[in-house]
Amino acid sequence: MSGNLSALLPLLIFMGVMVAISIFVRRQAEGSSFMQHYFVGNRSLGGFVLAMTTVATYSSVSSFVGGPGMAFKIGFGWIYMAVVQVTAIFLVLGIFGKRVALLARKLNAVTVVDIIRARFQSDLLAAIAAFVIVLFFCGTMTAQFVGGAKLFSAVTGYSYEAGLILFGLVVVIYTTIGGFRAVAITDTCCAIMMMVGIVLLLYYVLDAGGGYVAIMQSIETNRPEMLEPFSFGNMPWTIYFTQWLLVGICTIALPQSVVRGISYKDTRGLHHAMMIGTVVVGFMNIGINFTGILAHGVLPLDAEAYGGVDNVIPTAIVTAMPPSLVGLAIIGPLAASISTISGLLIVASSAIVKDIYVHWKERNRQTVDTRQLRLLSMASTAAIGVIVFVIALTPPSLIWLINMFAFGGLETAFFWTLLLGLFWKRANRAGALLSTVGGTIVYCSTQAAGFKIFDLHQITIGISCSLILFLIGTYLGRPSDEETLNKFF
Repeated sequence: MSGNLSALLPLLIFMGVMVAISIFVRRQAEGSSFMQHYFVGNRSLGGFVLAMTTVATYSSVSSFVGGPGMAFKIGFGWIYMAVVQVTAIFLVLGIFGKRVALLARKLNAVTVVDIIRARFQSDLLAAIAAFVIVLFFCGTMTAQFVGGAKLFSAVTGYSYEAGLILFGLVVVIYTTIGGFRAVAITDTCCAIMMMVGIVLLLYYVLDAGGGYVAIMQSIETNRPEMLEPFSFGNMPWTIYFTQWLLVGICTIALPQSVVRGISYKDTRGLHHAMMIGTVVVGFMNIGINFTGILAHGVLPLDAEAYGGVDNVIPTAIVTAMPPSLVGLAIIGPLAASISTISGLLIVASSAIVKDIYVHWKERNRQTVDTRQLRLLSMASTAAIGVIVFVIALTPPSLIWLINMFAFGGLETAFFWTLLLGLFWKRANRAGALLSTVGGTIVYCSTQAAGFKIFDLHQITIGISCSLILFLIGTYLGRPSDEETLNKFF
């Protein structure tokens, strides 16, 4: 398929910059501890970079494609639901940031699983946690690959496979080379480009639609349900409640966000990150969903006329923006995709290398060779990326549903284990094991069966069962030993 070269060129330049940053960061890190550098960036992130990498990892391609596509279909009710995401960065860094950082330095922990293992003194729980991370991260990354490649194809005119190869392999390469610090810096670039993309698209959508007043008058006349919070039944309270759990409250325990607490330099940086991150994620979340609604000024039909909600924003970019700026605008949504992939890749790799392989070697009192560790870390990062890339060659539909499934699985597995484990002395190994294993099995089973209670998303079942099982295990199991409690409390 012939494509639009002018739309492709800015993306190629951006991808080249990402790879160059990773090479530079890798060279700068020579002589430092490989594991500390590769998995937590030597715990040296400042406030601005910490905020941007947390925002970029949290904001996926679903936020820029599926989310505003649903806003186009539903109306302002979708924004009222999605606005809860504004609190996500503030909560995760505020609740876990300082606590995790202090514990990580005390325990010399590099990953979230390191902290879980130390708190509950269980290699079995640590291995299960690492498996759950890799499993659900692969689902999330698949959604990012698919969403990014579909967007690339729709906007540039090149094939889906070409987009997958271009940005998919580039993100695997730069993450493999540069590790966590390269991911953090490239995430910052991605977050900036996301904001630029939103501003450009919002401006041209308003311009093409005849201005805000004209678009809103058209919506009021032709689609009055879009102005109502429940959208005349299209946005029931059950969606509000479950989405507030899925993309709001429970996101504080996502491992890819919590690990950011291990990587910051000082408390001042943490406080700055909480403020900056909240403002940025609020701007991006409200801005892109609002743009989805305003897209009715240039795309007057229902979402299905454009091939479904995932195609609304790509179509709006091509329709409303001048050809010379299309390439620049597409970088924002694609940046959301690659920043999420890179952040998940490095955490998934750490789950395999640090949480399983290195721990096994140390437990058997075997020396961990630095060169071997470097090669294994880079190989595992590349292997996970390639596996997800291959899965994405046969793309599933409805990106945001895949993303929400993976979010729910991670939240069910880690929410109570992290929250109660780090803030409740009574929490013990039996409770954490039952909660993580039982809750995840219940969540996946209800998803597979399509079983719901009061039409609520299965996260409500998973998170409830996870809590009940945690409490049962805590009160029936053996308490944590005093030495462990002294370290944590």
